[in-house]
Amino acid sequence: MRAAPLVLTLAVVASLLALVPLAPPAGAAAGPSAGSGTTPITGNVSGPSLLPTSSNGTFYLNATGGPAVISGQFLGTINWTANLTGANTTGDSVKPSNGTITNSTTLPVKLLVTTGPVLESLTLTVKVTSTVGPSNKTANFSTTFRLVVPYTLRATVSASANVAILPFNVTVALDGKVVGTVAVPKLSPNESYGIVYRYPSGGLPSGNHTFTLSVADEHGLVTFANGQTVQSTTFYVAGAAPNYTVWYVTGIVAFFGVLFIYATRVAARRRGPARR
Repeated sequence: MRAAPLVLTLAVVASLLALVPLAPPAGAAAGPSAGSGTTPITGNVSGPSLLPTSSNGTFYLNATGGPAVISGQFLGTINWTANLTGANTTGDSVKPSNGTITNSTTLPVKLLVTTGPVLESLTLTVKVTSTVGPSNKTANFSTTFRLVVPYTLRATVSASANVAILPFNVTVALDGKVVGTVAVPKLSPNESYGIVYRYPSGGLPSGNHTFTLSVADEHGLVTFANGQTVQSTTFYVAGAAPNYTVWYVTGIVAFFGVLFIYATRVAARRRGPARR
């Protein structure tokens, strides 16, 4: 007869244990979920501040964060779209114009901007959307650059008579520093190819400057029209026009000062001596 209270106590304890949620085993971690540990979208678009008209320029996109990156883990995707805006974007384009960044994407993403003939300022804007499951966030990154009249270099390269030449690059240097290359396709023996390189005309200090084109890496199998593997041209950049604004202002002030003195003397003469 005394066993009944014990049975009743055990039943009550079992009922209470059923109401308590079980804790995860020691060392086990709950997996990340959408919205947990979300960081802001960060990134940028970078590239040259000046580009020649009718040429190409390379820009770079960096982007990370948002719902796609949870607690430091890249579990979603970052989609982006790029576009150019300006007063007249005829002939201007950016490629690729869209893409996706995942955990396997190598950053930064390269964007090739092709410019048209219009002298103006353009803005490259990239819209970035970070998504995982139903969660997403959007951010915009942009950079502005100016299209300017270029220095245009033209030259002809020729292959030797004995061998075909695989595709190669002509190196372009300005004042001894490499500033770009020009791609040349495969050349047959004795074949010639005309190259064009455009460099933005802004930002150079006054004085003499020298462009140098080189095919020295082709070991004499390719030469310029002069028979050499290096071709140079020197040009002169004039200094900025003198600023006459201060002199103009000084002249105007002096002129009005003379008028004021003259008017004062005339008025004094007209008034005559004051009566006492």
